[in-house]
Amino acid sequence: MTKAVVPAAGLGTRFLPATKATPKEMLPIVDKPAIQYVVEEAVAAGLHDVLMITGRSKRSIEDHFDRAYELEEALRAKNDTQRLNSVRESSELAQIHYVRQGEPRGLGHAVLCAAAHAGDEAFAVLLGDDIIAGREALLKRMIEVHQTHGGSVIALMEVEPEQVSLYGCAAIEATGEDDVVVITDLVEKPPADQAPSRWAIIGRYICDPMVFDVLRDTPPGRGGEIQLTDALRELAKRKPEDGGPVHGVLFRGHRYDTGNKVDYLRTVVEFACARPDLAAELLPWLREFVAKQRS
Repeated sequence: MTKAVVPAAGLGTRFLPATKATPKEMLPIVDKPAIQYVVEEAVAAGLHDVLMITGRSKRSIEDHFDRAYELEEALRAKNDTQRLNSVRESSELAQIHYVRQGEPRGLGHAVLCAAAHAGDEAFAVLLGDDIIAGREALLKRMIEVHQTHGGSVIALMEVEPEQVSLYGCAAIEATGEDDVVVITDLVEKPPADQAPSRWAIIGRYICDPMVFDVLRDTPPGRGGEIQLTDALRELAKRKPEDGGPVHGVLFRGHRYDTGNKVDYLRTVVEFACARPDLAAELLPWLREFVAKQRS
């Protein structure tokens, strides 16, 4: 497996007006856009062929992962090697391709836009809103599970009962491996009392190429959108020769949801506090600020 698909065509309405002209995927986590962390995760797992599914007003994503010759020359003239290397880093990460999703018709439709690029190969899907702590471990494990069992693999994280309606949730059966389950059913954003479990789908998938045929026949669901969850639900019923089964990897680490305002701010603070070049000044100020809020 060499290919990763990163859907990045969303409108980012929760971050308006900041996202009126700036893609939500380009909002910075300290000094690096969120989407770069996602591409770095794909590359760390061995996926160097990345397809971005973009839309209107997303040109800055392409510019970010392209060379910036004038800026590089200016930094070179100043002998600013550190910043020069940071600017070059994004353009040298991976072989990145782009295709536009003409209209926002859901995650399933965005993945379907990758059909010509992925062809008959299994591929990973990484949502740009999610940053995974220990980024390489989860995706590598999912690839291992796919190589062992075939079919598709989704990442699952246990959430509180009041949160299940925010996610697609899975009905699961145990296997002989502590972190691997068989998916028997998937429900998109169920009411808490109708959820099959508290194991929610997070933004990492390994998809069998048969998913494209299923998506072409999947009718629009909630909100008039084509849901990837619905296609995976169909694949979960199938035999290996028809694109099944679907397994889940139980993720017990930390996930940063940068599509949520409060979680985005938490992510920025946490990442900044983990930086040696920032923590020495930021942490004392943060402690003082919190103390003032409590007084």
